[in-house]
Amino acid sequence: MSKAIGMVEYVTVSTGILAADTMVKTADVDILEAQTVCPGKYIIIISGELSAVRAAVDASKTKFDEKLIDSFVLGNPHESIFSAIYGATRIETVEALGVLETYSAASIIVAADVAAKTAEVELIELRIAKGMCGKSYMLITGSVASVTAAIEKTKAQITDNGFFLDSSIIARPDEKLWQTLL
Repeated sequence: MSKAIGMVEYVTVSTGILAADTMVKTADVDILEAQTVCPGKYIIIISGELSAVRAAVDASKTKFDEKLIDSFVLGNPHESIFSAIYGATRIETVEALGVLETYSAASIIVAADVAAKTAEVELIELRIAKGMCGKSYMLITGSVASVTAAIEKTKAQITDNGFFLDSSIIARPDEKLWQTLL
């Protein structure tokens, strides 16, 4: 596993594709995802050594700043982020369900990293702007206290950049609801 991940989110597809090319030509990074998301935005998620990821993201931001929506670089991201992005997390029991929604795709991954590192919670899913008109959300589970702590810390962190939209915590979600979420 690489030591860092980074992401840039652009207003247009053409700029996003140019940015992806710039990133891989700037530093030795791997593209984890490069794709169109709603509503016609483009995201690029990369991995590699921290210095390479930072150089690639910085080059992209500098060159295409006028079309940039959001970005991040995370050193040592929590390992559960990857399975949550791809919807591969298996959850056995649920005490509480936390939902946090953001206006940007990049901010939800940062939110998930903060949540996973704040309390003993499991990331269930990260929905990154697909079918969401550009918004994103995460689902987490754990004890009520852990989910509450993770959501509150995450809200405080991402409210600063203006990308926080809403959140909720459900103690003991009904089995019927739980089955529709999995």
